[in-house]
Amino acid sequence: MFERYEAGERAVLVHIDFSQEGEREDLEELRLLVSSAGVDSCGIVTGRRASPHPKYFCGTGKAEEIAAFVQAEQADVVIFNHALSPAQERNLEMLCQCRVLDRTGLILDIFAQRARTHEGKLQVELAQLRYLSTRLIRGWTHLERQKGGIGLRGPGETQLETDRRLLRERIKTILKRLEKVAKQREQGRRARQRREVPTVSLVGYTNAGKSTLFNRITDSGVYAADQLFATLDPTLRRIEISEVGPAILADTVGFIRHLPHDLVAAFKGTLTETREADLLLHVVDCSDERAAENIESVHEVLDEIDADEIPRLLVYNKIDQLEEATPRIDRDEDGNPSRVWLSAQADQGIDLLFSALTERLGDSIVDLSLAFPPDSGRWLSRCYELNAVMSSGYDDQGHTIVHLRMPERDWQRLLKASEGQLADFILES
Repeated sequence: MFERYEAGERAVLVHIDFSQEGEREDLEELRLLVSSAGVDSCGIVTGRRASPHPKYFCGTGKAEEIAAFVQAEQADVVIFNHALSPAQERNLEMLCQCRVLDRTGLILDIFAQRARTHEGKLQVELAQLRYLSTRLIRGWTHLERQKGGIGLRGPGETQLETDRRLLRERIKTILKRLEKVAKQREQGRRARQRREVPTVSLVGYTNAGKSTLFNRITDSGVYAADQLFATLDPTLRRIEISEVGPAILADTVGFIRHLPHDLVAAFKGTLTETREADLLLHVVDCSDERAAENIESVHEVLDEIDADEIPRLLVYNKIDQLEEATPRIDRDEDGNPSRVWLSAQADQGIDLLFSALTERLGDSIVDLSLAFPPDSGRWLSRCYELNAVMSSGYDDQGHTIVHLRMPERDWQRLLKASEGQLADFILES
């Protein structure tokens, strides 16, 4: 659909340091992104500015330096560690005579390589189309000409207008398909809620070790690698937690600093597993010197997707890369687990994580026995609907003796609905 420069494997990286804290990006993170995309770096051009240049982003002199560097190294693509405007990309491409990619485009390319499920591929395509829709003007060299010739005489629609219309139609089609997939995912979520199975979602900065931890806990074969965005598609597995019972563990896409808004919007369905979770396991690479900044970046994304109110348990992973670090549980002022130190790769401290999960999820579980009189079948059936009956039997008076196990919030709702009647059925343990 687009006539573009052939993107190759050799790239010149460009990193501009800005005085404003909010505009700063991480050069090391750019290297990781480029490596994850399978591109070889043939050099880095750095610079310093107070604010972006309107034409070239990096200033005229620096842009000419980049063009000369590209020529000398015979590079195929220039990758900026920043978000560029369509006009800036176009100007730089004309100057450098090669493909220019910004940070958002690089992340989208990695996402396109990693997506494996039908939903993941649709979400990536949606994000790419939204990103390209503002850059269509760079895609053709004959935009001024209208279609013509035998069989092509149309209503005077230019090629650019045709492309925009096709893009809009394709975006509508993808949104409809994603809506259908979201409904299917919602049905599964409702079924879990009816059975009152708690959901625990793994979140964290990309490459913190979430998938490795997920595989260690669930004995799954989820793709895990030492690279950014190894996981894109959400994976759900059932686990057993002592004193809590079955729970669902969800592995989700990793977050990153200044995550493009198009990606947040496109992956809303995937991130729903995070928004609907009962507990978030925030996995942190404790061997990373930027761990505190990464935690803050994850908090910002959680706030953006309305998941900032969900209870969190910090999991400090990769302690095997620290000297004298041992598996342990840190507690808050109320005595509740707040941090777990472990190594998923070295299989250290996994038992402590399960202990912390038992404490964090077990507090909200009600475990009691009730004697239902023969005329209270309505409330007994409600308990079965909630999948809260663990066992049942009968006594000599014809009462149904049931052992119930359910979340505290559901027990309180039942008590309120029965106007306290169920409290009279509770058996002393």
